[in-house]
Amino acid sequence: MPQLGPYSLPNPYILAPMAGVSEMPFRVIAFRLGAALCPTELVSSQGLMRANQRTLKYLRYDAQVERPYSLQIYGGEPEAMARAAEVGKASGAQIIDINMGCPVKKVTKNGAGSALLCDVPRAGAIVRAIREATGLPVTCKIRSGWDARNRNYLQMAASLQEAGCAALAIHPRTREQGYSGQADWSVIADLKRHFPELPLIGNGDVRTPEDARRMLESTGCDFVMIGRAALGNPWIFRELLGGPPATPRERCALVLEHLRAHLDFMGDPLGAVRSFRKQLAWYAHGLYGAAAFRAEVNALDLPSAVEDCVRRFFDSADADLAGPDGEQDVDYRAALG
Repeated sequence: MPQLGPYSLPNPYILAPMAGVSEMPFRVIAFRLGAALCPTELVSSQGLMRANQRTLKYLRYDAQVERPYSLQIYGGEPEAMARAAEVGKASGAQIIDINMGCPVKKVTKNGAGSALLCDVPRAGAIVRAIREATGLPVTCKIRSGWDARNRNYLQMAASLQEAGCAALAIHPRTREQGYSGQADWSVIADLKRHFPELPLIGNGDVRTPEDARRMLESTGCDFVMIGRAALGNPWIFRELLGGPPATPRERCALVLEHLRAHLDFMGDPLGAVRSFRKQLAWYAHGLYGAAAFRAEVNALDLPSAVEDCVRRFFDSADADLAGPDGEQDVDYRAALG
């Protein structure tokens, strides 16, 4: 079994922490379908440190299913990050994951996310401060560098390993690239050659189970992190373990289950229905009639009406077949970029 800190994981496949997606209901589904680890979406260290009630809601997790529970936090100050990690530990976190790769301006302008690629010593100091404050294993997610002229992933890995990082996830694009262009998997292989003892999590351009297996084989990484390929298709984790794709009946049942769990999680029916629309678009992507389904469901606000619409669309054999509508569909998963 692959090892991450003190935890033996059942397989090498990890759900990526995605903002607005990796909330508790989706993580629970991914765990149940075979994901070995599902970190939370990125959570503000400042919000946790100040006990902001909205931020604290991100800490909710299912203790029966989410084992180990990995909390991803972001911030630029070692002391604030350590205090935030202590709040996370008190709430049940077993692993603290540090986001050092988010390219979004509202994150980087405060010295967090991929801005830490520009300050290697501070990145190491954050890992050290969290380890000393909590005693928990600390993992990090980085990019290959800030831009093409500053690809300093080896220096980052050296600093983080020295600080006691338990595992390193690498998205082999620069901050400048965002999610454009092609992920350079040679970066993953290069990291593994230079740091063979550091558990390495590869990420980027994994669209199919075959891609995930090819990343493991071609780069030597220990784990594969799957993000956009899991949107609307959490069954990818089951397929990676040799299981079948979802049947139309399974798809319908899980979409309804996810919707109800999201309603409970949000506590606000109208807000929950509206925020779940993107999930419905991802679940419908590529299926015959998807565009018409999106147009219909986007006009609905009542949970019961959404459920009826979901049943009509997904609970049919025809929905499992991509047709002209599906072939011309916009790739809604790319919206995360």
